[in-house]
Amino acid sequence: MQYTSHSFSLTAAAWAVALLAAALGREAQAQPQQDTAALPEVTVSASGLQLGSSDMATPVSVLEGDELVRRRTGTLGETLDGEPGIHASHFGAGASRPVIRGMDGPRVQVLSDGAEVQDASTVSPDHAVVSEPLLARQVEVLRGPSALIHGGGAIGGVVNVLDSKVPTAIPQKGYEGSAELRLGSAAGEKTGAFQLTGGAGHLAVHVEGLARDAGDYRVGSGWEGGRKVPGSFNRTDAGSLGLSWVGDQGYLGVAYTRQTARYGLPGHNHSFEGCHTHGDHLHCGSHDGHDHGDEDHAHGADDVPVVQLASERWDVRGELRKPFAGFAALRLRAGVTDYQHDEVEDGSVATTFRNKAHDLRVELQHEPLAGWRGVFGVQATQRKFSAEGEEAYVQPTETRRTGLFLLEEYQWQQWRFAAALRHERQTVDALASGLSNSHNGASASLSAVWKFTPGYALSASWTQARRMPTAEELYAKGLHMATSTYERGDPNLKPETAQSIDLALRKTAGDTTFGVSVFHNRVKDYIYGRTLDELDGLQLLQYSQADATFTGLEAQVRQRLSRNLGVTLFGDVVRARLDAGGNLPRIPAARAGLRLDAHWQAWEGQVEWVQVARQGRVADFESATPGYGMLNLGLTYSSRLANGTPWQFYVQGRNLTDRLAYAHTSFIKNAAPLMGRALSVGVRVSF
Repeated sequence: MQYTSHSFSLTAAAWAVALLAAALGREAQAQPQQDTAALPEVTVSASGLQLGSSDMATPVSVLEGDELVRRRTGTLGETLDGEPGIHASHFGAGASRPVIRGMDGPRVQVLSDGAEVQDASTVSPDHAVVSEPLLARQVEVLRGPSALIHGGGAIGGVVNVLDSKVPTAIPQKGYEGSAELRLGSAAGEKTGAFQLTGGAGHLAVHVEGLARDAGDYRVGSGWEGGRKVPGSFNRTDAGSLGLSWVGDQGYLGVAYTRQTARYGLPGHNHSFEGCHTHGDHLHCGSHDGHDHGDEDHAHGADDVPVVQLASERWDVRGELRKPFAGFAALRLRAGVTDYQHDEVEDGSVATTFRNKAHDLRVELQHEPLAGWRGVFGVQATQRKFSAEGEEAYVQPTETRRTGLFLLEEYQWQQWRFAAALRHERQTVDALASGLSNSHNGASASLSAVWKFTPGYALSASWTQARRMPTAEELYAKGLHMATSTYERGDPNLKPETAQSIDLALRKTAGDTTFGVSVFHNRVKDYIYGRTLDELDGLQLLQYSQADATFTGLEAQVRQRLSRNLGVTLFGDVVRARLDAGGNLPRIPAARAGLRLDAHWQAWEGQVEWVQVARQGRVADFESATPGYGMLNLGLTYSSRLANGTPWQFYVQGRNLTDRLAYAHTSFIKNAAPLMGRALSVGVRVSF
């Protein structure tokens, strides 16, 4: 299958916008005197067909409402950390991506209301995800590679952050919004956020903003590095303005979003400057590899580089229900992103990373045909990435990716069947060397859910997915001091193929509810950073390929003890090995926990103990990580003001025993332990 992403995506976008605009315009002319009532909220969820969690063949987590308020932190990874099968990569306080079933980076796709988030977080764990949890109204997580409609490369899972940037309805009373203030103890955090949507007739406007100021955070007691992690501060500002035309059949809108951030890079080691390779070995300074005195003296032991990030994005979103006979909906997602971050050392810019990208997604959902209902569409992305300066370890690249996808489902009595197909083509050009790589491949998924008795569901899914190598895996070459690595890519890398089987049993009704799932994911030609050599903490990392197998279990069971009280036992484990022998690096340890939840009148709360096991199954040149236990607390009080406006007060306590803990998933686990005792309080008003 051959097609060009440029011409195809521009043509598809033009037709989609024209069709949406024309249909909504005809509607306004046909009904000029009609008062537009509030429409049902339009959500393009990661399932593709807006399925409920009980209808999904693979486990899905949905954070919304009070639960999302209790769980939110300054980064997306830390917000989701603790959900079954989900950990955080943890790079200080400024950057943290979700790690799902032992996979991270480009294997975990982060979406903004169905559109790919275009930042540099997949390039390196020290790059922040440009998605603000405090401005999200819902976060969905699909584990495993079954969400093929969003990309064959997301073999770890998909995180879809739903927001309100583009209004989809006219507020019933003409306006609606929220305001929130949050304070935290461990880092002296002060955060404020607001959202406001107003409209009349067919026009709706949305504005939102956030400001966060958090200093270096305290760690658990007993750390030899002191009480705080130098360079672990996080200062973020974000704002968005959106405008929509809303009608009875749908909406078409645009939003502009700007986010800036300033955060430190803990663990940055200047003594590695000038290090290079001799074959498959590292060489630093003199031939004995220990001549770093001049660099240490020049920069100082306490000098911590700072990231200054700025991201601007334009989003176009729309949906037209019943666009023409035989189709239920036409949906559009398009965006243009201009991302840049500077790494500042000694007051001057040392390295600049830029990512200019545009993306498009058009999908059509058809009416049931012989009992089958489904969605098909096209997705196209173009990304120009460059790094300039001291740590420009990746030459400028341009990546073009186009995908065609189809998802169909059929329901028969207590059974629900689903099938998905995706064909993807990718071209990566190295602009400095003139090298070019093109790959294409097909992915497929089959699944079934059997609701064999009311309240119970048994599901199974099989997926074969293809992931294309990224520009960094192909062309990296140079020193990356943030992760203490010297990285080398391989332009001969092939696409990796994952074959995954997922089995799950869920009970959703009664005093006892539970969900348990097991998965087995075998990846042929798995691409990973293989460490060839290590010198004084610096690792020579070569992107390599080998067959690997991921096997794991996720489980959660809740028992209702009384009308107001319940107890939950939860846990997860993943085992990741190379088929030829050996372990993969930075695989999270097994974890189990016990949670007690209660509600009484306007109060809701929960207290939990989470025990993380020691991770001793390590890769070459990787150290074991000790286990730890943490006591966490969440409490909310909800009420109304005299005029009926709802408001909420919440308390969030983490690591209340002040335990010193390290994240095995982190490149800088020893330089930046997890946060110690932390207490956050907040007030939220909705109007």
